Amino acid sequence: MTKQQLSVEWARGEAHRLVEPLGRRWRHVQAVARCAAQVAAATGLDRTLLVSAAWLHDIGYSPDLDETGFHPVDGGRHLRRLGVDERAVNLVAHHSCARFEAALRGMEPGFSAEFPSPPAEYADALCFSDMTNGPGGDRVDAQSRLDEIRARYGPGHFVTRFVDAAEGEILTSVQRVSVRLSGSQASAQ
Repeated sequence: MTKQQLSVEWARGEAHRLVEPLGRRWRHVQAVARCAAQVAAATGLDRTLLVSAAWLHDIGYSPDLDETGFHPVDGGRHLRRLGVDERAVNLVAHHSCARFEAALRGMEPGFSAEFPSPPAEYADALCFSDMTNGPGGDRVDAQSRLDEIRARYGPGHFVTRFVDAAEGEILTSVQRVSVRLSGSQASAQ
């Protein structure tokens, strides 16, 4: 199998191909990638890995990739078929605490076996980038983002149940990155 070399440029192009036709979600993905670039610069995380994963995190919403109806898995499997760096595959599959939704969907323990957990600092950084940018690309606080997701999907939906289950971990993850960003700004002064 030919391996797809991970680069921000390739990831942006693949996301454009798969997500741009989805309209508003494309604006969200662009904002998440911009945010991830800022987080990587401020924290010293590998820019190529984090920003590429940010571009790719929602590709599983593309109808071209829909196999399971669970976009983190569909996106992760697509990237794996292309031979993309497993670190990026696992970040996409696990983005924003997706393992909680995998459990609700009855996909555990298979999900965690198929997609090992990424390093916490990268998972946190991608979660921060995703959860502080709304569906139209606007900057929001994480609690408002979670509330918007609940309102969009409605009571009883898998995604709403996921948000209810994962809220504490998502907010803690966002807080950890906020602290790191505050520390990097203070040391730069």
